[in-house]
Amino acid sequence: MSEQGPGGLNPNRRDFLVKMAQGAAIAGTGGLLWDHLLHQEARAAPYALRPPGALPENDFNAACIKCGQCAVSCPPVILKMEPAGGDLPIGTPSFVARTGPCIMCPDIPCVKACPTGALSPKLTKIENARMGLAVIDIENCLSWKGLRCEICHRDCPLKGKAITLQMEDRGLSRHTVFKPIVNSDSCTGCGICEKACPTQISAIRILPHHLVQGKIGDHYRLGWTFDTQITQDFKPGAGAPPAAAPTAAPGSVVPPGGKAPGMDYLNSGGL
Repeated sequence: MSEQGPGGLNPNRRDFLVKMAQGAAIAGTGGLLWDHLLHQEARAAPYALRPPGALPENDFNAACIKCGQCAVSCPPVILKMEPAGGDLPIGTPSFVARTGPCIMCPDIPCVKACPTGALSPKLTKIENARMGLAVIDIENCLSWKGLRCEICHRDCPLKGKAITLQMEDRGLSRHTVFKPIVNSDSCTGCGICEKACPTQISAIRILPHHLVQGKIGDHYRLGWTFDTQITQDFKPGAGAPPAAAPTAAPGSVVPPGGKAPGMDYLNSGGL
Protein backbone atom coordinates (compact mmCIF):
# COMPACT_ATOMS: atom_id res chain seq x y z
CA MET A 1 0.00 0.00 0.00
CA SER A 2 1.39 3.42 -0.99
CA GLU A 3 2.05 5.99 1.67
CA GLN A 4 -0.36 8.89 1.92
CA GLY A 5 0.44 12.35 3.20
CA PRO A 6 -1.87 14.88 4.82
CA GLY A 7 -5.19 15.07 3.03
CA GLY A 8 -4.91 11.50 1.71
CA LEU A 9 -2.69 12.40 -1.33
CA ASN A 10 0.33 10.45 -2.42
CA PRO A 11 3.43 12.64 -1.88
CA ASN A 12 4.63 12.07 -5.45
CA ARG A 13 1.24 13.00 -6.85
CA ARG A 14 1.07 16.04 -4.62
CA ASP A 15 4.49 17.25 -5.78
CA PHE A 16 3.45 16.71 -9.39
CA LEU A 17 0.31 18.81 -8.96
CA VAL A 18 2.25 21.56 -7.18
CA LYS A 19 4.80 21.73 -9.99
CA MET A 20 2.03 21.85 -12.58
CA ALA A 21 0.43 24.77 -10.76
CA GLN A 22 3.77 26.57 -10.51
CA GLY A 23 4.45 26.03 -14.21
CA ALA A 24 1.02 27.37 -15.14
CA ALA A 25 1.60 30.44 -12.97
CA ILE A 26 5.01 31.07 -14.53
CA ALA A 27 3.60 30.65 -18.04
CA GLY A 28 0.74 33.02 -17.28
CA THR A 29 3.10 35.59 -15.81
CA GLY A 30 5.44 35.28 -18.78
CA GLY A 31 2.51 35.76 -21.17
CA LEU A 32 1.40 38.89 -19.36
CA LEU A 33 4.97 40.24 -19.36
CA TRP A 34 5.39 39.55 -23.07
CA ASP A 35 2.05 41.15 -23.83
CA HIS A 36 3.15 44.20 -21.84
CA LEU A 37 6.40 44.39 -23.80
CA LEU A 38 4.58 44.16 -27.12
CA HIS A 39 2.18 46.95 -26.18
CA GLN A 40 5.07 49.04 -24.89
CA GLU A 41 6.94 48.57 -28.17
CA ALA A 42 3.85 49.41 -30.20
CA ARG A 43 3.45 52.68 -28.31
CA ALA A 44 7.13 53.62 -28.50
CA ALA A 45 7.89 52.67 -32.11
CA PRO A 46 6.48 55.84 -33.74
CA TYR A 47 8.94 57.95 -31.75
CA ALA A 48 12.06 56.09 -32.89
CA LEU A 49 14.56 58.01 -35.03
CA ARG A 50 15.80 55.49 -37.57
CA PRO A 51 19.00 55.52 -39.66
CA PRO A 52 19.06 57.21 -43.09
CA GLY A 53 16.97 55.49 -45.73
CA ALA A 54 14.76 53.61 -43.26
CA LEU A 55 11.50 52.34 -44.73
CA PRO A 56 8.18 53.42 -43.18
CA GLU A 57 7.99 52.08 -39.62
CA ASN A 58 5.83 49.00 -40.26
CA ASP A 59 7.83 48.02 -43.34
CA PHE A 60 11.09 48.71 -41.52
CA ASN A 61 10.16 46.45 -38.60
CA ALA A 62 9.17 43.71 -41.04
CA ALA A 63 12.39 43.95 -43.06
CA CYS A 64 14.93 44.57 -40.28
CA ILE A 65 16.52 41.32 -39.05
CA LYS A 66 18.25 43.02 -36.10
CA CYS A 67 21.70 42.04 -37.39
CA GLY A 68 23.40 45.22 -36.19
CA GLN A 69 25.45 45.73 -39.36
CA CYS A 70 24.25 49.33 -39.69
CA ALA A 71 25.43 50.10 -36.14
CA VAL A 72 28.81 48.46 -36.75
CA SER A 73 29.37 50.46 -39.95
CA CYS A 74 28.36 53.83 -38.42
CA PRO A 75 31.55 56.00 -38.14
CA PRO A 76 30.40 58.09 -35.15
CA VAL A 77 28.81 54.99 -33.54
CA ILE A 78 25.55 56.77 -32.84
CA LEU A 79 23.26 53.89 -33.81
CA LYS A 80 22.22 51.74 -30.87
CA MET A 81 20.50 48.35 -30.94
CA GLU A 82 17.66 48.39 -28.46
CA PRO A 83 18.02 45.81 -25.66
CA ALA A 84 15.19 43.68 -24.30
CA GLY A 85 12.88 45.57 -22.00
CA GLY A 86 13.72 48.94 -23.50
CA ASP A 87 11.36 51.57 -24.84
CA LEU A 88 11.81 50.52 -28.48
CA PRO A 89 11.34 47.24 -30.35
CA ILE A 90 14.06 44.79 -29.35
CA GLY A 91 17.17 44.75 -31.55
CA THR A 92 16.17 47.61 -33.86
CA PRO A 93 18.59 50.49 -34.56
CA SER A 94 17.85 54.07 -33.61
CA PHE A 95 19.65 57.20 -32.49
CA VAL A 96 19.07 60.02 -30.01
CA ALA A 97 19.66 63.36 -31.70
CA ARG A 98 20.43 65.31 -28.52
CA THR A 99 23.37 63.08 -27.62
CA GLY A 100 24.43 61.62 -30.96
CA PRO A 101 23.10 63.07 -34.22
CA CYS A 102 23.69 61.67 -37.70
CA ILE A 103 26.82 63.31 -39.15
CA MET A 104 25.55 62.95 -42.73
CA CYS A 105 28.22 60.63 -44.16
CA PRO A 106 28.33 61.24 -47.95
CA ASP A 107 28.78 57.52 -48.72
CA ILE A 108 25.97 56.48 -46.32
CA PRO A 109 27.75 53.36 -44.97
CA CYS A 110 24.79 52.21 -42.86
CA VAL A 111 22.62 51.86 -45.97
CA LYS A 112 25.33 49.88 -47.78
CA ALA A 113 25.72 47.55 -44.80
CA CYS A 114 22.00 46.68 -44.54
CA PRO A 115 21.47 43.20 -46.04
CA THR A 116 17.68 43.29 -46.30
CA GLY A 117 16.80 46.71 -47.69
CA ALA A 118 15.26 47.90 -44.42
CA LEU A 119 17.54 50.87 -45.12
CA SER A 120 16.62 51.47 -48.73
CA PRO A 121 19.49 51.30 -51.27
CA LYS A 122 17.53 53.86 -53.30
CA LEU A 123 18.98 56.52 -51.01
CA THR A 124 22.18 57.51 -52.81
CA LYS A 125 22.46 61.14 -51.66
CA ILE A 126 22.46 61.83 -47.94
CA GLU A 127 20.79 65.22 -48.43
CA ASN A 128 17.70 63.31 -49.62
CA ALA A 129 17.39 61.45 -46.30
CA ARG A 130 14.25 62.10 -44.26
CA MET A 131 14.98 60.67 -40.80
CA GLY A 132 12.65 63.17 -39.16
CA LEU A 133 11.76 66.83 -39.11
CA ALA A 134 13.19 69.61 -36.94
CA VAL A 135 10.53 71.47 -34.95
CA ILE A 136 11.25 74.76 -33.16
CA ASP A 137 9.73 75.66 -29.80
CA ILE A 138 9.34 79.37 -30.53
CA GLU A 139 8.42 80.12 -26.89
CA ASN A 140 11.86 78.99 -25.67
CA CYS A 141 14.07 79.56 -28.72
CA LEU A 142 16.62 82.26 -27.87
CA SER A 143 16.51 83.73 -31.36
CA TRP A 144 12.72 83.94 -31.34
CA LYS A 145 12.96 85.76 -27.99
CA GLY A 146 15.10 88.43 -29.65
CA LEU A 147 18.52 87.23 -28.43
CA ARG A 148 21.42 86.53 -30.78
CA CYS A 149 21.94 82.80 -31.21
CA GLU A 150 21.27 81.23 -34.63
CA ILE A 151 23.48 78.24 -33.68
CA CYS A 152 21.06 75.80 -35.30
CA HIS A 153 21.31 77.75 -38.55
CA ARG A 154 25.09 77.97 -38.46
CA ASP A 155 25.61 74.26 -37.66
CA CYS A 156 23.00 72.94 -40.10
CA PRO A 157 24.70 70.89 -42.88
CA LEU A 158 22.17 72.32 -45.33
CA LYS A 159 22.37 75.90 -44.04
CA GLY A 160 20.22 78.21 -46.10
CA LYS A 161 18.05 75.32 -47.28
CA ALA A 162 16.88 73.23 -44.33
CA ILE A 163 17.06 76.17 -41.90
CA THR A 164 16.79 79.76 -43.04
CA LEU A 165 16.66 83.02 -41.09
CA GLN A 166 13.68 85.35 -41.08
CA MET A 167 14.80 88.91 -40.29
CA GLU A 168 12.45 91.21 -38.42
CA ASP A 169 12.71 94.62 -36.77
CA ARG A 170 12.93 94.22 -33.00
CA GLY A 171 10.89 97.32 -32.38
CA LEU A 172 12.46 98.24 -29.03
CA SER A 173 15.80 99.06 -30.62
CA ARG A 174 17.52 99.23 -33.97
CA HIS A 175 18.67 95.63 -33.71
CA THR A 176 17.30 93.01 -36.09
CA VAL A 177 15.83 89.74 -34.84
CA PHE A 178 16.99 86.65 -36.74
CA LYS A 179 14.35 83.94 -36.39
CA PRO A 180 15.26 80.43 -37.62
CA ILE A 181 12.69 78.77 -39.88
CA VAL A 182 12.72 75.05 -40.73
CA ASN A 183 11.89 74.12 -44.33
CA SER A 184 10.38 70.64 -44.36
CA ASP A 185 11.22 70.01 -48.02
CA SER A 186 14.97 70.16 -47.24
CA CYS A 187 15.34 69.07 -43.59
CA THR A 188 16.96 65.61 -43.35
CA GLY A 189 16.27 65.11 -39.64
CA CYS A 190 19.95 64.54 -38.89
CA GLY A 191 19.61 66.13 -35.44
CA ILE A 192 22.77 68.28 -35.57
CA CYS A 193 20.66 71.34 -34.75
CA GLU A 194 19.13 69.63 -31.71
CA LYS A 195 22.57 68.63 -30.45
CA ALA A 196 23.91 72.18 -30.93
CA CYS A 197 21.02 74.06 -29.29
CA PRO A 198 22.39 75.84 -26.17
CA THR A 199 19.17 75.85 -24.13
CA GLN A 200 18.98 73.53 -21.12
CA ILE A 201 16.33 71.47 -22.90
CA SER A 202 16.73 71.79 -26.64
CA ALA A 203 14.33 74.31 -28.19
CA ILE A 204 14.59 72.49 -31.53
CA ARG A 205 13.83 68.80 -31.75
CA ILE A 206 13.70 66.07 -34.36
CA LEU A 207 10.39 64.23 -34.54
CA PRO A 208 8.89 61.75 -37.02
CA HIS A 209 7.10 63.55 -39.83
CA HIS A 210 3.68 62.08 -39.16
CA LEU A 211 3.67 63.50 -35.63
CA VAL A 212 4.19 67.12 -36.69
CA GLN A 213 2.95 67.45 -40.27
CA GLY A 214 -0.65 67.61 -41.34
CA LYS A 215 -2.22 66.92 -44.72
CA ILE A 216 -4.65 69.26 -46.41
CA GLY A 217 -6.36 66.49 -48.39
CA ASP A 218 -6.26 65.45 -52.03
CA HIS A 219 -9.56 67.21 -52.78
CA TYR A 220 -7.87 70.61 -52.50
CA ARG A 221 -6.37 71.80 -55.78
CA LEU A 222 -3.74 74.49 -55.38
CA GLY A 223 -3.96 75.91 -58.87
CA TRP A 224 -1.14 78.38 -58.39
CA THR A 225 1.36 75.54 -57.89
CA PHE A 226 1.08 74.33 -61.49
CA ASP A 227 0.32 75.85 -64.89
CA THR A 228 -3.01 75.34 -66.61
CA GLN A 229 -5.00 77.34 -69.13
CA ILE A 230 -6.92 78.81 -66.21
CA THR A 231 -4.01 79.75 -63.96
CA GLN A 232 -1.76 81.16 -66.68
CA ASP A 233 -1.87 84.93 -67.12
CA PHE A 234 -4.44 85.90 -69.70
CA LYS A 235 -2.98 88.29 -72.27
CA PRO A 236 -5.50 89.50 -74.86
CA GLY A 237 -4.31 90.16 -78.40
CA ALA A 238 -3.05 93.57 -79.44
CA GLY A 239 -6.06 94.12 -81.69
CA ALA A 240 -8.66 93.24 -79.08
CA PRO A 241 -11.34 95.91 -78.73
CA PRO A 242 -11.49 97.80 -75.43
CA ALA A 243 -14.12 96.82 -72.94
CA ALA A 244 -17.37 98.77 -73.25
CA ALA A 245 -18.06 101.31 -70.51
CA PRO A 246 -21.05 100.54 -68.29
CA THR A 247 -24.22 102.40 -69.24
CA ALA A 248 -26.91 103.68 -66.97
CA ALA A 249 -30.28 102.07 -66.83
CA PRO A 250 -33.01 103.85 -68.78
CA GLY A 251 -34.40 106.81 -66.86
CA SER A 252 -31.53 106.93 -64.30
CA VAL A 253 -29.01 109.68 -63.77
CA VAL A 254 -25.27 109.03 -63.43
CA PRO A 255 -23.59 111.48 -61.02
CA PRO A 256 -20.41 113.23 -62.27
CA GLY A 257 -17.42 110.90 -61.78
CA GLY A 258 -19.73 108.23 -60.32
CA LYS A 259 -21.13 104.89 -61.43
CA ALA A 260 -24.46 104.05 -62.79
CA PRO A 261 -26.87 102.99 -60.03
CA GLY A 262 -27.08 99.25 -59.66
CA MET A 263 -23.97 98.45 -61.70
CA ASP A 264 -21.76 97.50 -58.70
CA TYR A 265 -24.32 96.74 -56.02
CA LEU A 266 -22.18 94.06 -54.37
CA ASN A 267 -19.42 96.50 -53.46
CA SER A 268 -21.07 99.91 -53.47
CA GLY A 269 -24.14 99.09 -51.44
CA GLY A 270 -26.44 100.21 -54.25
CA LEU A 271 -29.95 98.95 -54.71
